[in-house]
Amino acid sequence: MSEKNLPGVPTTQPVSYDEPTTPTDPPKPKPDQAGPANLSATGADYGADPTTNAQQGPRLTTSVGIPLRNTDHSLTAGPRGPILLQDQHFREKISHFDHERIPERVVHARGAGAHGVFEANGAAEKITRAAFLKKGVQTPTFTRFSTVLGSRGSMDTARDTRGFATKFYTTEGNYDLVGNNIPVFFIQDAIKFPDVIHAGKPHPDREIPQAQSAHDTFWDFVSLHTEAQHHTIWNMSDRGIPRSYRTMEGFGIHTFRLVNDAGETTLVKFHWKPKLGVHSTTWEEAQIAGGTDPDFHRRDLADAIEAGAHPQWDFGVQTFPDNEDQMFEGIDLLDPTKMVPEELAPVQIIGTLTLNRNPINYFAETEQVMFNPANLVPGIDVTYDPLLQGRLFSYQDTQLTRLGGPNFQQIPINRPHAPVNDMLRDGFHQDGVHGGVAAYHPNSLDQNNPLPTPPEEGGYIEVPQRFEAVTDRKKAATFDDHFSQAGLFFRSLTPVEQQHVISAYTFELSKCWDETIRKRELQALANVDTRLATEVATGLGLTAPSATESSDDTTTSPALSQIGGEWPVDGRQVGIVVDSSSDLSAVSSLQSTLLAAGVVPLVVAPTAGQLGDGVVANRTWANASSVEFDAVILTTPAAPAPDALTARDAKAGQDTAPGVDPRVDKLLGEAWRHAKAIGAVPDAQATLAAAGVEAGAPGVLVGAAGDLGTGVLAALAKHRAWERFPVAV
Repeated sequence: MSEKNLPGVPTTQPVSYDEPTTPTDPPKPKPDQAGPANLSATGADYGADPTTNAQQGPRLTTSVGIPLRNTDHSLTAGPRGPILLQDQHFREKISHFDHERIPERVVHARGAGAHGVFEANGAAEKITRAAFLKKGVQTPTFTRFSTVLGSRGSMDTARDTRGFATKFYTTEGNYDLVGNNIPVFFIQDAIKFPDVIHAGKPHPDREIPQAQSAHDTFWDFVSLHTEAQHHTIWNMSDRGIPRSYRTMEGFGIHTFRLVNDAGETTLVKFHWKPKLGVHSTTWEEAQIAGGTDPDFHRRDLADAIEAGAHPQWDFGVQTFPDNEDQMFEGIDLLDPTKMVPEELAPVQIIGTLTLNRNPINYFAETEQVMFNPANLVPGIDVTYDPLLQGRLFSYQDTQLTRLGGPNFQQIPINRPHAPVNDMLRDGFHQDGVHGGVAAYHPNSLDQNNPLPTPPEEGGYIEVPQRFEAVTDRKKAATFDDHFSQAGLFFRSLTPVEQQHVISAYTFELSKCWDETIRKRELQALANVDTRLATEVATGLGLTAPSATESSDDTTTSPALSQIGGEWPVDGRQVGIVVDSSSDLSAVSSLQSTLLAAGVVPLVVAPTAGQLGDGVVANRTWANASSVEFDAVILTTPAAPAPDALTARDAKAGQDTAPGVDPRVDKLLGEAWRHAKAIGAVPDAQATLAAAGVEAGAPGVLVGAAGDLGTGVLAALAKHRAWERFPVAV
């Protein structure tokens, strides 16, 4: 079992003990990495390896290539004198450092990204002329996942909405699909976007709490703007604490209009369906991960790609007739707080996205990438959704400040893979060297270059729309139903998922200081579901109010539940606990079984280093955390290691029987509570019992080490053994 099979190795080159002194070229990217395509600012393909965008040559230079003899000491007037103003290297190095941070995104600041490829299956050809959706067409992509509320330094696992934005580098220009992992949004009109974000962000007086909605201003807003109830109940569900970016659904949120070659139009909603299924963490697990590994999701994504477990999503559409009122089955398709149940409009798969390369440089790619829902290609158009209409302006506008001027499209990660001739000139960070003299149209001096493209030759055309209206500041009556779909969502969940929703509301509202806000939100919950309101009220020590808007609707949408199926286990991580008493040959066989299934086995031992029989410790009992693993396999009774100090060990978090290492005891206890698969050799059954693990319970297997792999893989396919803890809801 070689360590090179596992993700996380910082370099593929040998590391010397002494400081290297022989000049060498910059290291090549690791096999899992790829940078932006090597295109000019105007879309010309240089035909060069993308790594030529990186640093060049074996010697240290200034930013203009002047060789430097030293970068450890400033130029001073004597060995103890002041730094001289003429030290250009010092001034450049410090000045660049002073300015190496750009303003972070107001929302979606905390993100992770990856390169990939999208392949269309041709199913969309009848409804759109978009070239990248023709059968067999492969399109390079870059996808960025993110949280919404937290700063760049916040934790990945906060309860929050997640961004799911994909840039398609199509032959017709860049197409950006900017969505979330929740199919609806908090608000119906973009004019409220500053309000909902100001309410969700930390309180301005203390700048706390960070990256969470469990505070007064958020619940004050959503209880007063009851249109937010549908999105909020999704956020309070397990969808708000996903297991991985790889196990998130994605949604375009809005209704878009597609137009085909014949000029016929269809209304659609876009969906991303993860091949691995939709899975989440438990609340306790999310909190542990936030402390032990704030980078939990970005590490998971990068490690999976490096390990060859390339995440995939099927891309699908729900289709609706483009009728005059833009309604479907009584649902207003222009209301971004409404979804259409998949039982009414099935999702039709039109292609597959595969993420297969990690960025070379986080800042240059993941941080500087920009998305804009107004970046549309021929065959895709917008609707009058009032939230979408505002986003068409806002995304373009925000880049001017964040990325330092109007030429943000010329940053390599944002450059289209199609020719660009836009007649836009100058400005901060202009990378294109434009020729000609006539940056206007029409012109004769440059032979009227560039010419517009007629629609029949592929030019973009906005679908003509007829409307008659009186200007006003109000919404249609069809936007007034704020509770029925939130009730549908809650009814459609399994009992364990419903219990998680109840617990989330109870926790969040208990963090509000003002009881009036709690009572106001309870009124909204009463209009969503009586049992939900009653359970939350009990947890808050309040009396549940009666509904003011009642409904006898009992329909459900099974597609809204995450629980009940089986899925691929690619990229899952299994912790194998070993010590000197373990059968290392059996451990090696177990590793091979897991690797063959696409699972990453990580050996957890009392100490780091080589253990024998080719087995290497990837984690130690002191530094391993339960949240790293989707399953735990115990190949030893885990007697206390020499460094186990039960009374003082900060990782000893629960009672333990004599003779069991407290770190392992804690690891097993958490895996048990988080409904994860647990395997153990027969000699370790007493260790299971000491940690409160019931042998024979759902997801708990006992057997020879070499034979446990198959059973654990079967349990992993179900994600969690939720039936381990029945709930009465």
